[in-house]
Amino acid sequence: MDLEETPLPGIGLRHDFSTRSGRRLGVVSRHDGRRDLVIYDAEDPDASRESITLTPEEGDVLSELLGAPHIVQRLADISRAFAGLVGEQIEIAAGSPYADRLLAATQARTRTGASIVAVVRDHQVLASPRPDFRFRAGDVVVVVGAPENTAAVSRLLRDG
Repeated sequence: MDLEETPLPGIGLRHDFSTRSGRRLGVVSRHDGRRDLVIYDAEDPDASRESITLTPEEGDVLSELLGAPHIVQRLADISRAFAGLVGEQIEIAAGSPYADRLLAATQARTRTGASIVAVVRDHQVLASPRPDFRFRAGDVVVVVGAPENTAAVSRLLRDG
């Protein structure tokens, strides 16, 4: 399935895809956390037939309803395929020595053996953050590795 991502300057991102029957659907993820579910006209796939604005909570509920079973299954498959590998979510606290610092400054992979694979900020998943990514207090860092390695990243982000 092809997923089109379109930056919307000053607004956020739009993701569009076509269903097997040929209908086009889209989601606009706004910087303020709101999401718009867009249903395109069947006769003109470039024209919006309907747009439903969702609050952040409504967007989360819809995401869980549509994606949770799939995500849970994928995580179970990964766990079976890579025994001993875990994923952890670690929040950058306001007092963290890495709040407002670059990912590169952590040297997390070198120091702990675990990998930072994503950061969740303002309900947006920022996958594969680059070394010049700057953490903010409240970011949730997604780390993958052996349990002792992910625990080491947690200590690193908390204590330095």
